[in-house]
Amino acid sequence: QVQLVESGGGMVQPGGSLTLSCAASGSINFIYSMGWYRQAPGKQRELVATITRGGRIEFGDSVKGRFTISQEYAKNTVRLQMSGLTPEDTAVYYCTTDARTGQRSRTNYWGQGTQVTVSS
Repeated sequence: QVQLVESGGGMVQPGGSLTLSCAASGSINFIYSMGWYRQAPGKQRELVATITRGGRIEFGDSVKGRFTISQEYAKNTVRLQMSGLTPEDTAVYYCTTDARTGQRSRTNYWGQGTQVTVSS
């Protein structure tokens, strides 16, 4: 199957920036998309950003204009660059991919999550 490993989470002050990376591994035949969702305590998981193989991007309304997403397909890696961070961005950020493997048809996979905390 597919494994997703996130990195780059941590503590940042309001107004600061942080970059998250996610690397996919496994018997991957094709990646249709990669992206990020987040979940804050007491809230539902919400879209942050996704990017398709063809480069089409979707942002969640709360991060539009502040975050950017890019895909390094040679490394099966997606990167999320976050700027202008506020305390409301504090959440566990989960990497996700929509991928096909040798054993399974198109399936959605999730990483373990990485904590991002925005606090002064």
